[in-house]
Amino acid sequence: MNKNILKAFVCFLSLFIFSCAGYENTSTRNKIERKYFSSKGFALIYDIDSYENGQIDKRFNTDNILVIHNNLKTNTPIRIINPINSKEILTKVFRKTSYSKVFTIGFNNEIAKILDLDLDNPFVEIIEIKRNKTFVAKKSNIYDEEKNVAEKAPVDSVTVNILSETVSDNTSKSKKIKNFYLIISDFYYLKTANDLKNKLIKNTNNNNFNVIKLTENKHRLVSGPFKNFNSLKNIYISLNNLGFEDLNVYRK
Repeated sequence: MNKNILKAFVCFLSLFIFSCAGYENTSTRNKIERKYFSSKGFALIYDIDSYENGQIDKRFNTDNILVIHNNLKTNTPIRIINPINSKEILTKVFRKTSYSKVFTIGFNNEIAKILDLDLDNPFVEIIEIKRNKTFVAKKSNIYDEEKNVAEKAPVDSVTVNILSETVSDNTSKSKKIKNFYLIISDFYYLKTANDLKNKLIKNTNNNNFNVIKLTENKHRLVSGPFKNFNSLKNIYISLNNLGFEDLNVYRK
């Protein structure tokens, strides 16, 4: 009788330990890693008159390398890339502030010069950097201003990666790219994407919406093509007023 009780107790204890171990593994496996910010869109290049004409809600020194953002916190380390020529800069958000949502980020002309941006179409990619991680930069795109900013940014080190011929070829090809597209959303079902497309055409009085089949079960609703920033701006604002925020832009 005592042996039977002991066996039952051992079985129960084993089951309990196994269950606890399984719970811990599941918890670890289901732990959600923080998602870091990334976006492609157009930059607000502010100057001394930007505060006076209402583009930004604070006055900044336009002589320094300063970045503003409407979502990221002050001192958030970021990388800003010019996708057209692959030039990039490592810096951090100087201040969180408000500006038109048609822009994905704001900075002054000093950064625009470093990135060699087209001021009529200041298309950039923004990537939030994990703190205490190594940042890989392209050697031919590191300037003295960038090095100064990199030294102050909260990362462990800056690693230089020399540009290859392949990158040069890609940069050359990118010059042929002309059109911008607004990514509205991805859908599993084609019908769902088309239903929203028809509603947006009706609500915006604009027919410039298309559904692109990416895979068998992934359909992307976009607006475009647009030749430049000015032609894209009005539809972006219309979509924003309908509740579509932080829309990504890509070139093709």
